Amino acid sequence: MNVAIIGLGLMGGSLALSLKKLDFITKVVGSDHNEQHQKDALKLGLVEEIVSFAEVKNADVIFLAIPVDGIIKVLEQLEDVSPQTTIIDLGSTKELILASVPKKIRKNFVAAHPMTGTENFGPYAAIEGLYEDKIVVLCDLEESGEHQQEVARKIFKHLGMRKHFMRAKEHDRHAAFISHMPHAISYSLANTVMNQEQKENILTLAAGGFRSMSRLAKSSPNMWEDIFRQNKTNILEAITLFEHELSSLKEAIKNDAWQKVHDTMAEGKKLHDILD
Repeated sequence: MNVAIIGLGLMGGSLALSLKKLDFITKVVGSDHNEQHQKDALKLGLVEEIVSFAEVKNADVIFLAIPVDGIIKVLEQLEDVSPQTTIIDLGSTKELILASVPKKIRKNFVAAHPMTGTENFGPYAAIEGLYEDKIVVLCDLEESGEHQQEVARKIFKHLGMRKHFMRAKEHDRHAAFISHMPHAISYSLANTVMNQEQKENILTLAAGGFRSMSRLAKSSPNMWEDIFRQNKTNILEAITLFEHELSSLKEAIKNDAWQKVHDTMAEGKKLHDILD
């Protein structure tokens, strides 16, 4: 099958590198509104060629690896694809995107969220094997056409991904806590430090802890603005609950309630009993 990828940054570029190695993929082409990204993608060999939007529509499979607001706009322009075409988005939000899919191509569409990535962006951020052994969440898959379901399952299986299924509304709430809120905190942490510390102090004193927690602040503001907008309600809930936890710890420190401070940290440490 022939594949076209719209968006040749971290997600789209990494996907292209992996798809090119699958024996049932005959060709991988790309499209990107950023001319420099087009040149970089060709230079790096991410795709075989850059094609026009009209040519993208001729592909058997179209991946949308662009910011979530852009996904909605592009879907409006894909209403005339073949009934056999499979359109797969890779966005971090799902409910609003699914609600925006034109009825004419709902069967064509598969809503997917690969739980992978880095804080870097652009074609030079592309990593071979980025998707391998990672989870991909497929939302409301039963509403996609049978052919499209089979195509998506086959591709993600051969990418080495573990499939997980859930409703879009459920996905967006979970993503707010596990992915979206941490980005909001990281940006806020970075701004807090920059507003208080001189550049020299930051460079001298910033060690592992600060670097780890502020790493996400390197992520694309354009992409994350769209995500925050689309998942606003869930993110606000997550931030409010985080503020409650932080305020509780703050009060314990303020009141010299060191046993409570210890217990709070011990409870938080249990997270890595699950993750590790």
